[in-house]
Amino acid sequence: MDYSLIGKKIKELRKVVGLTQGELGEGICTQALISRIEKGDIYPNATALYQISKKLGVDVNYFFEIGMTPRLDYIQEVDRQLKKLRVKLKFEELMEMVKAEEKNPIFIKDNENLQLLLWHKGIYIFEVEKKREEAISTFYKAFHLTYDQKKALSEREMEILLSIGALEFSGENYNQSFDIYNRVKKGLKTNIKLNDKSIKTRLLYNIARVLTRLGKYRESIERCEEAIKWCLEEEHLYGLGQLHYHIGYNYELEESYDKALEYLDQSFLIFEMLRDKKYLTYLIKKKEEIIIKKEMQPS
Repeated sequence: MDYSLIGKKIKELRKVVGLTQGELGEGICTQALISRIEKGDIYPNATALYQISKKLGVDVNYFFEIGMTPRLDYIQEVDRQLKKLRVKLKFEELMEMVKAEEKNPIFIKDNENLQLLLWHKGIYIFEVEKKREEAISTFYKAFHLTYDQKKALSEREMEILLSIGALEFSGENYNQSFDIYNRVKKGLKTNIKLNDKSIKTRLLYNIARVLTRLGKYRESIERCEEAIKWCLEEEHLYGLGQLHYHIGYNYELEESYDKALEYLDQSFLIFEMLRDKKYLTYLIKKKEEIIIKKEMQPS
């Protein structure tokens, strides 16, 4: 997408409407930010672009049809930005975007688009408001907006079920969580090609976590190994560090401390490569704990 063309068009329309940069940005962003957008230095996020389009009296998709090769749909851009905020744990910003788009006819008049907002609203309710049951209820509302038992699960439907399973897990409802993950597993069998490869990785990892809680350490390790094999086959690193750690955790619970340390070291190398200081600090402390356990173990 040529964002400079969007900036130029915003400037043209602003002058036609008779607004200053400050007036256009009022309630949306600063005058300085509007100036940078118009120069093509930066591009507005999806919510800001929607608000700008309303002030300028045009449909937001108008901007996505200007000099675009390939065409980028507004809905896809919102989805992309919500995912980015979700991954970075910026839940307040995520909710701001959800609230803005809840006023957008593009979303409220289409169940699939509305589902995207409801799903992320549920994430906010759990992560920030700490209301687990309300979050689960919101996830189910989102899921049933598009679910049809006669059709294969969509990737987003599987994502929402993974979210539900994670909340059931956090509430120690391990059997319910396991049932939900198995539902996603069945859905994967009918989904020939995944666009988001991490769905399968997260599914196997989450199943492994449930199995560990149920005391089925060997089965948990097998699911982690299956996930690692999948990551290597698909050439993506997502979850590799966590998977190696979880295998080590299972060995720790079995009191096989040498094996546990071996997998913790592999996990450490992966997180070191990813420069994830949070996990590295945790792994150093965890390794020290296991070494102490090993030294105290009867020979």
